[in-house]
Amino acid sequence: MIIGTGFTQIITVAALCAVTFFVLGYFIRKYAAERKVKMAEAQARELIQAAGREAENIRREAKLEAKDLLYRTRIEFEKETKETRQQLAALEKRMLQKEENIDRKVDILDKKERGIQGRERNITYREKELEGKNTELSNLIEEEKQRLQRVSGLTAERAKQILLQRMEGEARLEAVAMIRRAEEEAKETADKKAKEIISAAIQRCAADHTVESTVSVVSLPSDEMKGRIIGREGRNIRALEIATGIDVIVDDTPEAVTLSGFDLVKREIARIALERLITDGRIHPARIEEVVARVKQEMEGTIREEGKRAAFDAGVHRLHPEEIKLLGRLKYRTSFGQNVLQHSKEVAYLLGVMASELGMDFALARRIGLLHDIGKAVDHEVEGTHAKIGADLAKRYGESEMIINAIAAHHQDTEPSSLLAVLVQAADAVSATRPGARRETLESYVKRLEKLESIADSFKGVGKAYAIQAGREVRVIVQPNKISDAQALVLAGEIRKKIEEGLEYPGQIKVMVIRETRAIEYAK
Repeated sequence: MIIGTGFTQIITVAALCAVTFFVLGYFIRKYAAERKVKMAEAQARELIQAAGREAENIRREAKLEAKDLLYRTRIEFEKETKETRQQLAALEKRMLQKEENIDRKVDILDKKERGIQGRERNITYREKELEGKNTELSNLIEEEKQRLQRVSGLTAERAKQILLQRMEGEARLEAVAMIRRAEEEAKETADKKAKEIISAAIQRCAADHTVESTVSVVSLPSDEMKGRIIGREGRNIRALEIATGIDVIVDDTPEAVTLSGFDLVKREIARIALERLITDGRIHPARIEEVVARVKQEMEGTIREEGKRAAFDAGVHRLHPEEIKLLGRLKYRTSFGQNVLQHSKEVAYLLGVMASELGMDFALARRIGLLHDIGKAVDHEVEGTHAKIGADLAKRYGESEMIINAIAAHHQDTEPSSLLAVLVQAADAVSATRPGARRETLESYVKRLEKLESIADSFKGVGKAYAIQAGREVRVIVQPNKISDAQALVLAGEIRKKIEEGLEYPGQIKVMVIRETRAIEYAK
């Protein structure tokens, strides 16, 4: 019991202590909170006061800045206003000066107008005087015409005709002189340029050339071989001629047999076949046919190789295989003794140089020059001129229209459509007419000289004509009492035109008309 009472007292004391501490803690916290509130209120009041002071300072600064800005704006405005007033004053001054100038010009124009009106009156008066004088002059001229008609016995129309005839003759002579001067000037420039181009082309194309004939000679080891070539009753020689199409001539020429024929390809086949038969020693009809057939096959390859070599030498590429074959055949074709393939390569070189000098397509010019005579490879098999045949072949094998036209027109059978078509004519003439390029029969040469002289002699006033320099020039001596200097110029042109129309010739012919007066006296 005593223990329980003590425990209860302890609990009670503990409870009282707890309550005391609680109450004490409450008051302490309350006090601390009130103190914090007071301190916060004091800080707030201080912040409000500081903010007020700062706002007042800001207001004062803004007021000062506004006053300063207003002051500066006023000063700038006054300055701009002053400058504007000065500009307006200067503009007003210039306007006043312009008005004064305009007033002065108006006064000057008024004076000039009054002067012009006075001159117009004077001109009107002078025009009337001139009209009167013109009338008097016309009357005097009419009287003079009537007087001249009575004195001369000619009507006005007849006198006019005579005067016009005289003027026409004088004008014609003057025109001839002007034409001569223009031609000389044009020739001086054109000839100089043409000579430069052609001479450069010829110098750069100094090609070797050989003249081939229509026969080939095959050497024999001995004259006994002639009998074996002829064979029993001529069987071997007949078999050889039938297989090759070439005439085999066995004559008294020692240790040689002649092969005759116009087809160089067949003649070359016959020559090679005969040489192989002689080397082999077995000569009989069957062997002849076998060897000739083998040589023909080999010749096809040789022809293609020659065509390829020619195209390579000329720098022409992408040719049709048939075109290459036709070019190879030209190696065994001649024209007036000139090898056609060599001639074609020369023309390609010459035309290439000319085109380069004129700034034209060099490759196209070489191609045209190489192919221009391709028709000669088959002209003995196809109807038509070699120019037309060559143009048809070029068209068949896909060449361009410019190349086709140049081939067709290189002998003036067709109108040329390009400058290269004209240049190929010049290159062809240069290659064909150079010394030694072609040979001509004496008969045709003499006939051309006679025809040339007869053309010149057919004109009135010609005393004598002479063809000189192998027909490259004709000199015409005229009668001085019938042909004047101006008429000599006209005569030279007419002779030149008639030669071009009525005579065929290579290259060009110079026509020289000579007029001279000789005074002869004898001292006794």
